[in-house]
Amino acid sequence: MNGPAWMLLVVYLGVLVVLAWPLARWIHRVMAGRFGVGQRVEAPLYRLAGVRPDHESGWLRYATGLLIFNGLGVLAVYALQRLQGVLPLNPQAMAAVSADSAFNTAISFVTNTNWQGYGGETTMSYLTQMLALTVQNFLSAATGIVVVVALVRGFARHSAQVIGNVWVDLARVTLWVLLPLSIVFAVVLVGLGVIQNFKPYVTVTTVETVRWQEPKVGADGQPVKDAKDQPVLEDKSAQSQTLAMGPVASQLAIKMIGTNGGGFFNANSAHPYENPTAVSNFLQMLSIFVIPAALCFVFGRMVGDMRQGWAIFAAMALMFIVFAVAAMSFEQQGNPRLAALGADQLASATQPGGNMEGKEARFGIAASGLFATITTAASCGAVIAMHDSFTPLGGMVPMVLIQLGEVVFGGVGAGLYGMLVFAIMAVFIAGLMIGRTPEYLGKKIESHEMKMVSIAILVTPLLVLLGTAVAVLADAGRAGMLNPGAHGFSEALYALSSAANNNGSAFAGLSANTPFYNVLLALAMWLGRFGVIVPVLAIAGSLAAKKRLAVTAGTLPTHGPLFVALLIGTVLLIGLLNYVPALALGPAVEHLMLWSKS
Repeated sequence: MNGPAWMLLVVYLGVLVVLAWPLARWIHRVMAGRFGVGQRVEAPLYRLAGVRPDHESGWLRYATGLLIFNGLGVLAVYALQRLQGVLPLNPQAMAAVSADSAFNTAISFVTNTNWQGYGGETTMSYLTQMLALTVQNFLSAATGIVVVVALVRGFARHSAQVIGNVWVDLARVTLWVLLPLSIVFAVVLVGLGVIQNFKPYVTVTTVETVRWQEPKVGADGQPVKDAKDQPVLEDKSAQSQTLAMGPVASQLAIKMIGTNGGGFFNANSAHPYENPTAVSNFLQMLSIFVIPAALCFVFGRMVGDMRQGWAIFAAMALMFIVFAVAAMSFEQQGNPRLAALGADQLASATQPGGNMEGKEARFGIAASGLFATITTAASCGAVIAMHDSFTPLGGMVPMVLIQLGEVVFGGVGAGLYGMLVFAIMAVFIAGLMIGRTPEYLGKKIESHEMKMVSIAILVTPLLVLLGTAVAVLADAGRAGMLNPGAHGFSEALYALSSAANNNGSAFAGLSANTPFYNVLLALAMWLGRFGVIVPVLAIAGSLAAKKRLAVTAGTLPTHGPLFVALLIGTVLLIGLLNYVPALALGPAVEHLMLWSKS
């Protein structure tokens, strides 16, 4: 990794801490109800909705409320897609989205996954983009944050039967955290060149004539073939291009801040209208991690010991640095096949420059590798480069980050509650090693908590591995793989990993907008989201009811370097071992094949 890449990484982490610290104080005040005039603004909304803000509930009612809330969200997003052809704000007259694609997209955006099997500018009307997708970007992010706040309340409270009011928590996170941040960020993005309008698409004349070839189609609509059964190609040219317009900045802001990731355009954050400059790119990378990083410090404030928050932050940061360095280094090594072509000039030009395939020239390799690490460490899924075009090991980095459960900062809320689940597992393992009942933050960890922890950790590997097996065994699954062999397997493995862990990025060589993949991935997304949330809330309820234990000489300190190392080891061993055989069949084999013939 070269000097500019190291500088980019160091500056990024430094600015992230500077922004996360004050944001954590604000989030803590909001969730504790100590933010002045905001409470008077909320009061009429609660009366209108029939919500009693002072009435809290146990974990089961809290979880039921979240499931109902998100289930209604699925129905609303599905209906808006199916009816968009007759609804307003549709200047390009977009037709209704097909049933299977609408089903997949509805679950995708409600679960904070934002997997997109369609091209946004060719499929969704302005109304659908705003009222369905952007709204769910807020609500799905709020869902993740309130779950982790409920879990931390479980640690902070003792002998309590309630963990909060789900409707008050959702309202406060949305109104006083996500909405203000998104408004400010959207204005900044517009100033940097991101578009925000309701204009119809614009047709412009290009500076140069664009020429290409495409298969000739006969009167029956099928490709015409020659005597060798090969498609007959015909020359095409054009001197105009249609430029998509739309309310992009408003969706882009919450897409990043809420770690959602769904792009307004098919090219996502690689599109110049979504991400025009290196400055906008840096700010978007910061926006992905700023709330997940701040929540580490919120955790410390809520449990009354900032050392606990710093320990979690340190574990996340150390793993992130290792993965970021790996991704940027692998991409800067380049493709050995190009260096082996025999042309000295090509070899000298290619290897030092690294692997630029699938990357935007205005961002380069270092920023592309860092962005890929950030977006897959978080459950964001926004991309500025084609992960499918990364080197085998470079592409394995984002895949592994997703498979770890995206606990390295992770999605808003989801990353921290995933890491706290691993922290409970870590103290349990330590307790077994020394023959002592495990404790974490003054709460005894017993069989019920460990059962819920096991479910939360194992549900996503089961979905990923079983789903990948179904995809590679079914004819409909194999038909969507663009590449044969190890890379084709990696495409399917990445897709299921991304869906079950609610990331949303893809190895785009997989043609996933088919009834088979739309249904399979939708089921993985829903179960991967709420199959973790429900046991996490069960843990919160169980911990809140426990008495607080006094710290003794035998209590394992959970705020020092030893615990940080134990936590990292637990994440890597427990979280990654499930996937080692699958990774060996995909990116590991592909890497050996690439270098063995170079």
